[in-house]
Amino acid sequence: MIELKDLQLLTALARHQHFAKAAEACNMSQPAFSMRIRSLEDKLGLSIVRRGNRFQGLTGEGQMIVDRARGILDDAKALEQEVAAARGEVTGTLVIGVVPTATSYAAQLINQLHQAHPRVLVRLEVTTSLTIQARLYDGTIDAGVTYSDSVAQDHMSLTPLYDESYVLFASAEMMEGYADQITWAEAAQLPLSLLEPQMQNRRILDRVFADLGLKPEIMSEATGFMASMVMARAGSVATILPKALVEALGPLQGTRVLDLIEPEPSRPMCLATVDRQPELTTIRALRNVIAKAAR
Repeated sequence: MIELKDLQLLTALARHQHFAKAAEACNMSQPAFSMRIRSLEDKLGLSIVRRGNRFQGLTGEGQMIVDRARGILDDAKALEQEVAAARGEVTGTLVIGVVPTATSYAAQLINQLHQAHPRVLVRLEVTTSLTIQARLYDGTIDAGVTYSDSVAQDHMSLTPLYDESYVLFASAEMMEGYADQITWAEAAQLPLSLLEPQMQNRRILDRVFADLGLKPEIMSEATGFMASMVMARAGSVATILPKALVEALGPLQGTRVLDLIEPEPSRPMCLATVDRQPELTTIRALRNVIAKAAR
């Protein structure tokens, strides 16, 4: 009989496409991991993995097993949480993928969830909107905090969260002479540090500049906001941040935050989950926290 552990290892291998990385994710040594996969193949009497000098993908039969395994693991997780809920507890692990611009909002949301349900363990994974959509479908995350228009709505449930808007963050010295606002045209004349081009936030900003016929002076790029904020505080660059992030951090000595105007774009953010019955109790608890905050 196939054990749930076998299915967990196999789905990890399908996700990481690499034996060593999958073994590490499962807290196993690579030899033990490989032996477990080989034993599963012997048990089933078929090849699951195409092997060479390195991992070359799953066989057709292997992919079929992985597709079924994800559903079985989802059902097992839901059952465990339903049993706990019958005892009046909300417990379990909740994996949330978050785009970089929403990390501060997600952290506040998790804090509220912990206050209501302290036995829920939340794992926050910061990644791109494209990765969030893919991992929602393959079942390796339970929910995503992402841009509403970046998620295909087939078999998805989207809960509106807030509208993302943008501000300029720079040293007080660089912003000397400016009031509380700055136009995008004026921002384009400053040395800027922004996210890397593959990030959705960067694509949004690039589109704003392009629509205005502007070519901003990009001095550096990063996968997250911290490096840009440190450089901006030092006075070498300015950066453009989500307003929600700045509000969560509060004032930083020696810096200024200016509203970006002409235009004032915004993008809707949502909580995205795959439609499943029954819904995970941890997801239901998270939705209740969101509804309470909205009220």
